[in-house]
Amino acid sequence: MKRRFFVLVAIFCLVLPSAWAQAPQTASTGGQPAVVKVTGEVLTPLTLTATDLAAMPRTTAVAKDKQGVPHTFSGVALSEIFNKAGVTTGRQLRGENLAKYLLVTCADGYQVVFSLAELDSSFTDRVVILADQIEGRPLPAGTGPFRIVVPGEKKPARNCFQVTTLAIRFAKE
Repeated sequence: MKRRFFVLVAIFCLVLPSAWAQAPQTASTGGQPAVVKVTGEVLTPLTLTATDLAAMPRTTAVAKDKQGVPHTFSGVALSEIFNKAGVTTGRQLRGENLAKYLLVTCADGYQVVFSLAELDSSFTDRVVILADQIEGRPLPAGTGPFRIVVPGEKKPARNCFQVTTLAIRFAKE
């Protein structure tokens, strides 16, 4: 009896870590691959999977958690995603286009806003990323599979978890 128990525990310990590793890719999607949609004021709306992001140029960013502990994240710079979607950037980001913004929506309804200028390399040196890894591993369940990482902010409030949508919009009164 004890031997069966130990065999079951051993199997559980071997199988469970691989299930955890898969969980972030299909979190809250009923087994379907998780996606991030890029919508709104774009030339090409996108639906990006983890495989799509893995094929794009990768970068890293360091950001502190709520306790002030720094972590290294890897993913894709939002500017790369914007280029692929045809978002107004660079020389076109002037005049009325400076009223465009990014609305990030997460699985739990949490939302954050960025002006396009604060994400554009012609305005800032800061690189905000859509991360899918922390310290070289997939983001843990509850924070992944995708997360916005904003290096250098005093509060991590815009480093939001479980990102589902990147919507480019025009500010209107």
